[in-house]
Amino acid sequence: MVKVILDSKNRVFSWGFGGYGRLGHTEPKDELVPRLIKFFDGPKRGAKVIAAGTCYSMAISELGQLYLWGQTKSTGEVAMYPKPVNDLQGWNVRSIGCSNRSIVVAADDSVISWGPSPTYGELGYGEDKPKSSTQPQEVKKLTGIFIEKVSCGYGHTLMIAKNDTEEAREQLKKLPQVAFTNELS
Repeated sequence: MVKVILDSKNRVFSWGFGGYGRLGHTEPKDELVPRLIKFFDGPKRGAKVIAAGTCYSMAISELGQLYLWGQTKSTGEVAMYPKPVNDLQGWNVRSIGCSNRSIVVAADDSVISWGPSPTYGELGYGEDKPKSSTQPQEVKKLTGIFIEKVSCGYGHTLMIAKNDTEEAREQLKKLPQVAFTNELS
């Protein structure tokens, strides 16, 4: 299991099982106590947002670059230290959600997601769309909706959307509604 924390100086520390580069320390060594990821130490090198998936972690740097380390698919390349996610170069990424293997980010006026198969719908593409994508792509159903925060679980995604204007509330009404019940047997 990966544990990642961000301190008040924007430094990133990680510990846990070190396989697949998931701790970002350039070696697949287990760490029993929090260890500084040296990449994020120094002037203008810190992180402002962090997230951890099953076998990988991500961070948004103070300068706005999105980084990933570890392995997002079982047959894929392993990043032993933080590497930039070049597919999102130039996007203003503000929030990251890391699932089992899938990634969902809020950036500019869009939500972008990707992840290898199988997924459980957490990418948000819709029922009539592919269930996976190896390349980041925009979630079209959320076009025009400003997502403040993204969070993912093993096979689901939760988002907080801005609803402070009438226009934003109207956009949100266009989304499919899900009813939850709290039934006791």
